[in-house]
Amino acid sequence: MLQPKYKRVVLKLSGEALAGPAGYGIDAAVIHSTASQIKEIVELGTEVGIIVGGGNIWRGVAGSSQGMDRATADYMGMLATVLNALALQDALENKGVQTRVQTSIEMRQVAEPYIRRRAIRHLEKKRVVIFAAGTGNPFFSTDTTAALRAAEIEAEVILMAKNKVDGVYDADPRTNPDAVKYQELSYLEVLNKGLGVMDSTAISLCMDNDMKIIVFNISEEGNIKRVIMGEDIGTVVRREQK
Repeated sequence: MLQPKYKRVVLKLSGEALAGPAGYGIDAAVIHSTASQIKEIVELGTEVGIIVGGGNIWRGVAGSSQGMDRATADYMGMLATVLNALALQDALENKGVQTRVQTSIEMRQVAEPYIRRRAIRHLEKKRVVIFAAGTGNPFFSTDTTAALRAAEIEAEVILMAKNKVDGVYDADPRTNPDAVKYQELSYLEVLNKGLGVMDSTAISLCMDNDMKIIVFNISEEGNIKRVIMGEDIGTVVRREQK
């Protein structure tokens, strides 16, 4: 039996990836399909930490642009990620996958508080750990959370799961048919070209910790497993090769 290329990963799921065709809320079919793909890689022996966004329910930046206090809007966004985390936990456990939700904002009735050593212990016991509520601080995105948690738990790679986009392009492929896909990029190229892989804080954190990023399309069934097994799909972002 072929062994997975990566032993411990962080999977970054946007809120939009859980919303389905409607573009908002939580689509039951999508979340169960995602859970099935995650179960596949857990059964291969890969340890999985997951960061979920909340854009399918609430975006802090959008609230701020409408006159709301930015910190308050961001805290609301963090709570939206908890809703997604609990929904994903339920879908995974319905498939027999042991799961823990850890939140950066304490809410002990529904989840554990984030504790690094406890998270690592869960991973070692082959439990999926879903990290919710961002970093617990306003003004930081879930992209930055993914970079931070990946460094903290000593993951080998961040899997950036995109909805209907199979990598990083020099323009939006959904609106520009001439957009060119990158197979590989350095962190500095992402920053200098303003490519929308992650926000600049997250990319800088990945660069400081030499954390590899793979951007791929989660909408295609089985793609998480393909990435874990080392297939050449999506776009790889890493330190420039000398």
